Amino acid sequence: MTFALPDHISDLDTLPRMPAWVTSARAETLEDVAFLSGAALSHLHLVLERADVPQALLRDRLALREAEACVAFSGRPERAGELRDAVHLLRPGDLPGPAGETYLAWRHAVERPVSIKALGRALPSLEPGPIAAWLDAGQGAPVARAAMVMEAALGAAPRLEVAALILAGAALARALGWDHLVPLMAAGLKRADLRERGDDLRLACHRALVSSAVEAVRQAADLARRAAHLKAVAPKLRAKGASDAVAMFLTRDAVAPSALPLPDRAARRLCDRLVDLGAVRELTGRDTFRLYGV
Repeated sequence: MTFALPDHISDLDTLPRMPAWVTSARAETLEDVAFLSGAALSHLHLVLERADVPQALLRDRLALREAEACVAFSGRPERAGELRDAVHLLRPGDLPGPAGETYLAWRHAVERPVSIKALGRALPSLEPGPIAAWLDAGQGAPVARAAMVMEAALGAAPRLEVAALILAGAALARALGWDHLVPLMAAGLKRADLRERGDDLRLACHRALVSSAVEAVRQAADLARRAAHLKAVAPKLRAKGASDAVAMFLTRDAVAPSALPLPDRAARRLCDRLVDLGAVRELTGRDTFRLYGV
């Protein structure tokens, strides 16, 4: 295994970049890959402690990425845009469908601090007993613990892949001392990896976390810049309820105008104004039933 020289950052106002030797190294053995995943997670930990990173927004955006991966594992065609529609355009009484349920599970999993109760809300089909038992199956270092939890859950219920991945994420968060689950595992795994066991599963998890942690750091930096710009333009917004609307954009991957605490017409005008100011983006490309996000 060879390493590139570190990529130091001189601008202290920017988030630190992932060291180049983490992203460029080619590792094959479990020990080498474990070293890289540990370095990547340690760097991500430092980034997540930064006050300028919109934590809830980052978790919600990563939850969409994890949901997209899980839906692909199941062989369904829905991707990010369809998942957003399935959840954010729901009307009272509507059902989100299988793909939407997957996305909702991930969103609920990251909303609240990790606990059996919070995980039960994300996974309503599971009783607290199995959730606690599977979480207790994890031992050792953080990634090994997450892999063991995943293996225990999939061994008992092979079809509950989403639940196994969420519980693995919760185990990882607990082991790393994070209050909230940060979705990282699924997007870096392949469908075949979920059938692995023992060291092969741990190797797949370490590899997944290297790539996912790199992407999470990139998204954190991007969202920190976008959030700073949104906060900077917020004083220009004169609509009543605009401050509450801004707070929603700072915590959610996507927002429908109808969800904002303003009358419909005022909400649409506010969204258009934020787009004009470069503070949010329209995410669908449609003329109607639009969604907006930072």
